[in-house]
Amino acid sequence: MSLHTRRHLLATTVVAALCADPLMPAAAQSDKPVKLLVGYAAGGPVDAMARIFAPMFAKELGQPVVVENKPGASGALAGELTVGAAPDGLTLFFAASPTITIVPHIQKKMRYDPNRDLMAVVPLLSYANVLVVNKDNPARTLEDLLGQARANPGKVFYGSAGVGASNHLSGELLATQAKVKLVHVPYKGNAPAMNDVMGGQLTMMFDIVGGARKYITAGQVRALAVTSAQRNPMLPEVPTMRESGLPAYEVGGWYGLYAPPRLPATMATRLADATHRVQASPEMQARMADLGYTTWVGTGEQLAAQARKELELWGTVSKGIEIE
Repeated sequence: MSLHTRRHLLATTVVAALCADPLMPAAAQSDKPVKLLVGYAAGGPVDAMARIFAPMFAKELGQPVVVENKPGASGALAGELTVGAAPDGLTLFFAASPTITIVPHIQKKMRYDPNRDLMAVVPLLSYANVLVVNKDNPARTLEDLLGQARANPGKVFYGSAGVGASNHLSGELLATQAKVKLVHVPYKGNAPAMNDVMGGQLTMMFDIVGGARKYITAGQVRALAVTSAQRNPMLPEVPTMRESGLPAYEVGGWYGLYAPPRLPATMATRLADATHRVQASPEMQARMADLGYTTWVGTGEQLAAQARKELELWGTVSKGIEIE
């Protein structure tokens, strides 16, 4: 065997070994882009956070990451596409918690169980909502707004990112606890709903604090209360729902990374490790703080456990609600 042939065989063996090792950088495994599916329209908070995360994630993986918007059924369509994808790490679901914990209760035609059929890979972040009204609405407090609802039953309209979204159930919880009639108007994302609040077509909506802050600061909407147990540091002057007269009111949410079922454990570990490196980066820390999010560093098992807990909690609130 010639020296050239021996070198060629040795090089081929080394390359094959590197590509077979699941713990090696992604660039050694695949140069194909990872599709990061988002279940809401472009411009909303889930889409915005996914587009911040994607390039940092791509850097850590060593391969391209492309965000694809698949709005529909409060994120369930993107989840369904993930369930049906090959378990090769090239299709991932950037999921908002309502798709996993609320939608299964209310979408009777849902063709999969997100808590059974999706693999929870890693949690990303958590957040709270803020209740806002049109800038020309005379309400200055939650009680003012509830007074309007009591005086005009069925005439206070609120928007959401879709039936089953966290801001939809935030409104249902408000109506239940305050014993008022509110009319829900679903959209395919937070952004178009917020546009109609600012335009006066809607009375109010709940939105993620980070996403709503710019509209609040610009005076385009007015913040009445936040849904967290404590005041939010981004809006320290805005009281909580508890402080505003509803002592049992608390709503939060989170984002997590999910994969198709049967994704190899080594690949899931690699994706989680890359995510943890993104979460620890100063750039991501700064962006999340600016947008009002809190980093949630954890495991896929912890994400799945939290999802099961919230699935049970939202069961009662969601009774009687259904999407086709």
